[in-house]
Amino acid sequence: MSFEAGPNEPQTPAEKRVNPWVKFVLEIGPLAVFFLANARGEAMATKWPVIAQLGGPLFFATAVFIVATLLALVVSYALTRRLPLMPLVSAVVVVVFGGLALWLKNETFVKIKPTIIYCLFGGSLLVGLAFGKSLLGYVFDAAFRLTDEGWRKLTLRWGIFFLGLAVLNEIVRIYASTDIWVDFKVFGVLPLTFLFALAQVPLISRTSIEEPEEKSPG
Repeated sequence: MSFEAGPNEPQTPAEKRVNPWVKFVLEIGPLAVFFLANARGEAMATKWPVIAQLGGPLFFATAVFIVATLLALVVSYALTRRLPLMPLVSAVVVVVFGGLALWLKNETFVKIKPTIIYCLFGGSLLVGLAFGKSLLGYVFDAAFRLTDEGWRKLTLRWGIFFLGLAVLNEIVRIYASTDIWVDFKVFGVLPLTFLFALAQVPLISRTSIEEPEEKSPG
């Protein structure tokens, strides 16, 4: 079976012009807002009864998270004139499951949302790999070029990692309190993802394809 690597084209000029700190805020900002809204939800409900009507701090945080996620997506599009696949899929799941949670007043839809996202990405990566294709470059909007071997190994690792996060989220969701689950979502998943990504640097460096030198005219 032939193997089709991920996209080896660098990011577009518009994407390159986005300040890394702005991109970081757009990706992490909604999650930080979710944590703060959940932490301060009860105190704010005493001042604004409409917050209490949502059903509690977690539901208030979910409503704020939906708005923050959509706002980050709009700002990202305004800056880059494109919608990266991973944030777009995440936003759709956030709106659907967050909306169900608010409508039915059932926090399970909030807690199961990360599991759905992780399974979608992990399953897509591994299924694509089984058919000889690496979808990792499309998922992460990759800005680097790798050999076929590099894409294959990196795709396999990230696919397994995403499924591992899904299992971990279910364990915390079922056996821990809501506050512990929120802490895990913010202070557990992010460091784990950062450390895992950092552990892939040697593979990326070893299998990177050097950019061809531009020939001067004439």
